[in-house]
Amino acid sequence: MRPLTTDDIRQAYLDFFRDHDHAVIPGAPLVPENDPTVLFTTAGMHPLVPYLLGEAHPAGKRLVDVQRCVRTQDIDEVGDESHLTMFEMLGRWSLGDYFKESAIEMSFEFLTRVLEMPLEMLAVSCFEGDAVAPKDEESAGYWKKMGIPEERIGFLPKAKNWWGPAGATGPCGPDSEMFTWIGEGEPQGNPATHENEWLEIGNDVFIQYTKTPEGTFEPLRQKNVDEGMGLDRLAWILQREEGAQNVFETDRMKPILEAVFDLQEHSAFAAKNRDEEQIHREETRAARIITDHLRAAIFIIADGVAPSNVDQGYVLRRLIRRAIRSARTLGIEHRGEFSPTIARAVIKEYGEFYAHLHEREAVILATLRQEEEQFGRTIQEGLKRFEKTVKEISGSTIDGISAFHLYDTYGFPLELTKEMAKEQGLNVDEAGFKKTFEEHQDKSRAGAEKKFKGGLADHSAETTKLHTATHLLNAALRKVLGNHVSQKGSNITAGRLRFDFNHPDKMTQEQIKEVEKLVNEAIKADLPVSFHTTTVEGAKKEGAIGVFDERYGSEVKVYVVGPSDHGHGEFIEPFSKEICGGPHVAHTGMLGSFAIQKEESSSAGVRRIKAVVEGGPKEIDVAKEAA
Repeated sequence: MRPLTTDDIRQAYLDFFRDHDHAVIPGAPLVPENDPTVLFTTAGMHPLVPYLLGEAHPAGKRLVDVQRCVRTQDIDEVGDESHLTMFEMLGRWSLGDYFKESAIEMSFEFLTRVLEMPLEMLAVSCFEGDAVAPKDEESAGYWKKMGIPEERIGFLPKAKNWWGPAGATGPCGPDSEMFTWIGEGEPQGNPATHENEWLEIGNDVFIQYTKTPEGTFEPLRQKNVDEGMGLDRLAWILQREEGAQNVFETDRMKPILEAVFDLQEHSAFAAKNRDEEQIHREETRAARIITDHLRAAIFIIADGVAPSNVDQGYVLRRLIRRAIRSARTLGIEHRGEFSPTIARAVIKEYGEFYAHLHEREAVILATLRQEEEQFGRTIQEGLKRFEKTVKEISGSTIDGISAFHLYDTYGFPLELTKEMAKEQGLNVDEAGFKKTFEEHQDKSRAGAEKKFKGGLADHSAETTKLHTATHLLNAALRKVLGNHVSQKGSNITAGRLRFDFNHPDKMTQEQIKEVEKLVNEAIKADLPVSFHTTTVEGAKKEGAIGVFDERYGSEVKVYVVGPSDHGHGEFIEPFSKEICGGPHVAHTGMLGSFAIQKEESSSAGVRRIKAVVEGGPKEIDVAKEAA
């Protein structure tokens, strides 16, 4: 029997849940829309938060998709057997339909019947209980019913087997994780007793509580199931008999890894008095980092992000530069064509399922080429800075702060600084570097927590107002600047909105004032806001605006602002008609007033507006479906 390929597994998951009455929906872009709590989509549930909170999804109560995800919290682990920065998440949801028993039954059936994973190789974990919620004996009982023996069921604390809330408040609940044995010899114990020998491959989250502002946990009226399975890890496990010893040796990843080694001319590791086994281990890790980071970078660029020094662009720049630093250690030339060469290998492997990679190939290659060339110049500046540092030190040791500055500003890994220092008979204060590095991480983490403290997809009254204001702004920009204007990005916090749109020129003060005036007129008119469900083609025919790409399923929601019933003739036609998941206010008068704070460049051909709404009621009504 032919082994299952990555593409086989992906399609089998979609087919299995389609056969169990789940609607197949497209995965969302890597940059979440109107969600300031995360830089990237880190799980398939991000685009579905409104529906987990009770909004009706156009496709129904049972959904399945494949979601590309980026997570950077484990970036230092990349290079081992299983950790990746970008990965594909197989996901399915029950939105107030079935719950634990059916969810576990379907997970078990997919793993054992469809993928034919041996029962004796599987184990699970469940929530051990605390003062807030009881031990999840219910889930454990359903796993036993499926055939998982009691000794293969581990109970773990909230840190391991509880999801959410993403912020201070919101939906949350226990989860049950699925594992397969990767240890030596016969499987033994469970994830609670033999953690490092069981690999997590899937997770069923049972969203059944909501955390209140008072810190209490109350049962949700709509109980949801959110399942995620890691495609890359499943491919590794199912291809082990064909020689795959890790995620990088699966059928889609191995050709990319081989493309990296094909470019290698010599190794910087070989000159460091290491034995052959150690050289091989370090070369392999470097090649895996390149494979992972450039795969992630290509998907990020394809979803509209450009390298920069802030937010998603900063993460993208770090990934590209970390890959280039690893290329240096492998003796790979990087003068503008290294990363584009690897990019072509990635697009070849993933472009059939992710067609937008082919469509945006020219942009991907140009972006990588430019960043590689720019980083080459940065490294040269770093060498000058190193020479200056050497002249300035007193004694024979480069201090930790200077070493960290070379790392953070010029991309010099500590190993490179140590090698150059050694050539000049100098040492590096590694402890000082580590302390400075950790202080920098703590500051970054604190800043991120402050920035994203609102919680995942905050749907407070303030953010709902700003969400509606974004629609008014989009419509007003099109009226003032022209119909070529379309949304290129949006970010909403509880305090302001940020809206990116294509336009070749800086807006004049007159244009800014006119846009602001139109939005405030629409607010003063207290226009009704409602939505209706239609097909993508239907939305196009009725003139709704939106980014008509692969993020939409067969049915969409169209939110309509207006027409007015207050006699304002200029609003006889709807002020705005746009595809969106919601939520929005029921009447524009709830927004109070609108003010543009700043208009600036975001990137080439893209402008950015930052704006606020002030006043209006603290308690709002949410727009309903049109009769």
